[in-house]
Amino acid sequence: MPTYNEIGSLEATVEQVMALKLPGLHLKIVDDSSPDGTGELAEKLAQRHLLDGKPRISVLHRKGKDGLGKAYAAGMSLAVEEGAHFVVQMDADGSHPAEAIPQMLGTALATGAGLVVGSRYVPGGELADEWGWHRRLLSRWANTYAGTILSTRVRDITAGFNLWSAETIRAVDLATLESAGYSFQVELKFRAVHAGFSAMEVPIRFEERRAGESKMSFAVQLESAVVPWRLRLRARKHKR
Repeated sequence: MPTYNEIGSLEATVEQVMALKLPGLHLKIVDDSSPDGTGELAEKLAQRHLLDGKPRISVLHRKGKDGLGKAYAAGMSLAVEEGAHFVVQMDADGSHPAEAIPQMLGTALATGAGLVVGSRYVPGGELADEWGWHRRLLSRWANTYAGTILSTRVRDITAGFNLWSAETIRAVDLATLESAGYSFQVELKFRAVHAGFSAMEVPIRFEERRAGESKMSFAVQLESAVVPWRLRLRARKHKR
């Protein structure tokens, strides 16, 4: 769970995750030196949630804001190094429903999928009522755009709510990913599918964030437009 200035939403999101009845559940928060005190709040939450005296939450403090993709890569890599069998990516802002995680895990265990996407764009998936038509259209277009270029057959390829097997994470080599922003989601799914791992999608309702502001800048949008073409061209070169 990467964070940057999420002090208004972090606690409620963490409590929803920690309420899940999943043995062995551990939450890793990756904070990029949030100036609003998010990192300090994360440490307090870690002290609140102990099992037999041991924290069920750990906090990785990074020195500065270095991009969402790099924050995810750091946290996911460390989780696998520490022995995680499955790793879930989710936002701290309350937009991803924690109650869907058991279903995502069950789907992975039942099907052997290397990736399970909490999807807005399969039957049963929904967007928050607060989303206007322009935002809905942009999100749909982004998924269609990237999906058409990369041919992954993942309907919500830009989704940030995903469950990965440790084997998949090792195979995609997070240290070599190039995307720093939201396009990390696209690059990681593309690599996984092209490495031969299957992807499943389960429907979720994507909610509006609880507090704070979106981190989607123009630079991030530009990167998201360029990355699918870069990935496609590189994949073609490797086939030659």
